[in-house]
Amino acid sequence: MKRDKRALSPVIATVILISVTIVVAVSVAYWMGAIAGSYTAFEQIELPSTYAQYFTDLGGTTDLDEGWKITIDLRNTGSADATLDSVFINSVPLKDIASGWALDYSTNTGANVTSYSTLDISIPKGSTVTLYIYISKSTTYGWTPGTNIDLKMHTAAGKDYPTRVKLP
Repeated sequence: MKRDKRALSPVIATVILISVTIVVAVSVAYWMGAIAGSYTAFEQIELPSTYAQYFTDLGGTTDLDEGWKITIDLRNTGSADATLDSVFINSVPLKDIASGWALDYSTNTGANVTSYSTLDISIPKGSTVTLYIYISKSTTYGWTPGTNIDLKMHTAAGKDYPTRVKLP
């Protein structure tokens, strides 16, 4: 009696096996795509605008009375947030320049730099942060109109973004 009974036809067994294989392959592909996406996020800072202006009175913004205001726009076009951790002026970290300088920056939420030694400016992906560097005319570096200043922004990811500005 048992010889006449059959389990599954070979065609149905093949269809079930192929369907399970396709479902597992699609699941693995989505899983691997999510893992790869988390490891390929990157920061990319662009400097669309950098310029300097001469000022004679800042009206309480800093205690500097005469000098230059350097404006730098930092736009993050990458897929990850960036953190600016230091600024170099002519290869010297801003934190090592003792007097005659001031730094401020603006974001949508407003911000202020309180310490140059622990600079921590967040630049979220897709946003722009404006950095203002104030230089007193009475610094010991002897800045004069026409002087070129090399600026380099360094991020926590280890990338450098250089630019140059000429004092008016």
